[in-house]
Parts: sequence; structure tokens; C-alpha cells
Amino acid sequence: MTAALPTTSSLRVAIIGAGPAGIYAGNILTRLVREAGHEVAIDVFDALPTPYGLIRYGVAPDHPRIKGIVNSLHEMLAGGNLRFLGNVRYGADLDLADLRANYHAVIFATGALSDAPLAIPGIDLPGSFGAADFVSWYDGHPDVPRSWPLDATDIAVIGNGNVALDVARVLAKHPDDLLSTDIPANVYAGLAGSPVTDVHIFGRRGPSQVKFTPIELRELADIPDVDLVVYADDFVPDEHVAQLVASNNQVKIMSRTLNGWLTRVPSGASRRLHLHFLHAPVEVYGDGRVEGIRFERTEHTGDGGVRGTGEILDYPVQAVYRAVGYRGSALLDVPFDEARGVIPNDGGRVVDDAGLPVPGLYATGWIKRGPVGLIGHTKGDALETVTRLVADLPELQAWNIAPDGDAILSLLDERGIRYTDWAGWITLDAHERALGAGAAADTAGTPRERVKVVSRDEQVEIARSESLLPL
Repeated sequence: MTAALPTTSSLRVAIIGAGPAGIYAGNILTRLVREAGHEVAIDVFDALPTPYGLIRYGVAPDHPRIKGIVNSLHEMLAGGNLRFLGNVRYGADLDLADLRANYHAVIFATGALSDAPLAIPGIDLPGSFGAADFVSWYDGHPDVPRSWPLDATDIAVIGNGNVALDVARVLAKHPDDLLSTDIPANVYAGLAGSPVTDVHIFGRRGPSQVKFTPIELRELADIPDVDLVVYADDFVPDEHVAQLVASNNQVKIMSRTLNGWLTRVPSGASRRLHLHFLHAPVEVYGDGRVEGIRFERTEHTGDGGVRGTGEILDYPVQAVYRAVGYRGSALLDVPFDEARGVIPNDGGRVVDDAGLPVPGLYATGWIKRGPVGLIGHTKGDALETVTRLVADLPELQAWNIAPDGDAILSLLDERGIRYTDWAGWITLDAHERALGAGAAADTAGTPRERVKVVSRDEQVEIARSESLLPL
């Protein structure tokens, strides 16, 4: 494997996580350290053989606009300032002692990859799923099963954010309309066998209080052969909500969109996507597996909140997907706030149980602040963390570490870790694009940009071959 970074530097930093948070942090760190008159060598590790994190494995395949962020991330990794090392698992292949022996500082950018819990009876019945797991499946994540139980005709999706929309849209959409995307063959085959006719999205608040973004919401009206259904009973006037609509342009756009759908006439499509509001989940019920979901009707309180009305509504469904948020996971030998699902920190400096900084450890992205905010927040978040790190330079540079920056590669080789690098990703990327060029187009004749390789072992083999396809 090759490494295009200097092996000696006045500062060496490891970043754990090669998604947007980690890559932005590395790019900003390079600039600020050089402005401070120093040189820096940065290694960006990821447990996956590929870079880009949730942009590759957390964004719905029919959202190429969002995936365009990959272009800027590619430029940052290709610039020669960051060394990508994939297929290296923190806590298994390398631990904190290994990193401290080779780097002056470590930035954790591991994100929030697990589903937030939903504490209602029956949520663990067979047929009840977390959205994060389903997203990983349809995005071809190498560490999830290749098959998914798509045997329900009626499905409930709990949540009023963009992830809920993504999950519901993928479930309702005809798979031939996804053939222009990068979905793997096993995902297409699974969706093609789905008998689904009705997908219901449920939110606890009213239609003007959703967490969708306007573009994602409007996309629902353009799904071929899928009727969109909203219910007049969910559109209850409220003074606080009216003020919110009047004062916030984004809310105004979404409110206008949703209210406009009240007059839509069903076309008789083979599938339907229902939007329900003012429904608080109470229980998932069934004898041995999901047979339905129970809600309490809610109402506005006049101050932006909602409260239960005591009215109970049952919906017979055979599958339930909870999309109520993500949660970070604890990391070996790193402080962790179990209640919030984040690494405790002060502006990005990791702190211990007493609130004191842990020297040399930093956090950025969702593992730092929780799973909120868009890409713009990630950049600002990285800047805050890196600014703290640069302020700590005198203390960090006094840390006694291995003199050779390639010592970490030797350690990985000694342990038999088949790590991947940037040249390997370029090879794998070209291979996936070649697969896409030879694949069938979608129903509109749109060709495929790529077809993802799903198997971890196959990804690693291709990435390490550096000769399967011309670069």
C-alpha cells in the first residue's frame, strides 16, 4: 500500500471516521496549523474500506443531489494533505494506546450510527425495525445481512424527519424507478419482491411542525404510480402554529405544500403513501409478530407543544419502522455520556467525568453534539473543535510519540490488518462505475452512475489489487 504524506512533521493527528465530519476537520486542521507556522500529517481512519461515511451509507440512493457533497470530500482527500486508511476498526485493530504512541492528538468523528430507542410496548416484536438498519441495508453497507424481510402489505413509519421520508419513499417506490441509482443487485431484488400497497408516516406534532426539509417533502408528490394521501382531520388551526408559519419561510413553504395536497384526487395508483399528523405512538401489538400499531391522538397546546387527547386509534400493519433519531455509540477507553449518546466535551475537547479535559483527545460531528444539523453545521462544528486543538499545540507537541509516521502502517501489517488507502478507493470507485455502465437503466432510460460492491472482502480485494481497472 502507498502513503503520500510526509513521515515526519511537527504535528501528527489521527482522525477516527472518514465521513464529512472527519474529512472537514482534517481539511480545516491543515489550514489552521499551517497558518500557525507548523506542518501537520493527518491520518484519517475508518472501520469501512471506503471513505465518506453516511454520505455513502446513510443517504437514500435516489438523492444524488445530496451525494454531490462527495465531490468536495473527494477533493479534500485527493489533495495529499490527508492520508486515508480504511478497513481499520478502532477498538479492535487499533486502540487508544496505539494512537497515543503514534500521534500528538486524536479527533473522534465516528458519528451516530444506531437507532434512538422508542420506549413503547411491543417495539421489539418481529416485524418492528430501526430505520438505521434498513438504511444500511438499502445503501449496501457491508456489515448488514444481504436480505431484508419485505413481506408486509401495510407498513407504518414513525417519525417526522427526513430519514422517515427516505425510508417511506424507498418502501413505496417501485424498484425499477431506482435503477438509475447505485442500489446493489440484492437490494433491487428484495424491493422487487415486496407486496407493499400502503405506507403510513406518523408524526406526533402537527403538519406545520415537521422536521422535513421542503425539497424532500415535495419529492413525495413525484413518485410514479404512488398516490399521496393526507387527512383533513390532521390540519387543526392553532394560533401559535399560524405565527410560526408567518415568521418562518421554510415552514411557510412546507405548510403551503401540505395544505395543497388536501385537494389532490387519488389517481388509482397501485401504491399509496399516507401522511398522518397529531399521532403519538402508544403500542405496537400482535401475537408473536407485528399485527398493528396503536396511537393516541394529540392536540396543540397553544405554545408549540402537543398533549394527548385520550382518543386511541389502531392501524392494522404488518411492519413498523421507527425513524425517531440516531444515537452515538461508546468507544473503547474514551469517556461517553450514556444519557445523550455523545462523547462529553467542551467545545470539542474531550472531558472526563469530572469535566476536566483529557489531553490530546477531541471530538467533532454527531458524536460530539448529537445527531442534529446538516452539512453546514458539520463544518462549523469541525472549525470549533480544530480551533481548540490548535490552541493546545504547545502541550500537544511535547507529547513523546514514534518518530516515524509510517510506524502505524508497520503496526497494521504486523497485525495482519488488510487496510485500504486512497489509491485503493480510486480503484474500487472505478470498478463500481464500470459495473454501473454495464447495468440496465431505469424506466426513464437514465443510466446508472455506479453499482455498489457490497461485500467487505470483495471491496478490500479490489482496493488492494490496484490493477483490476485502469485509473
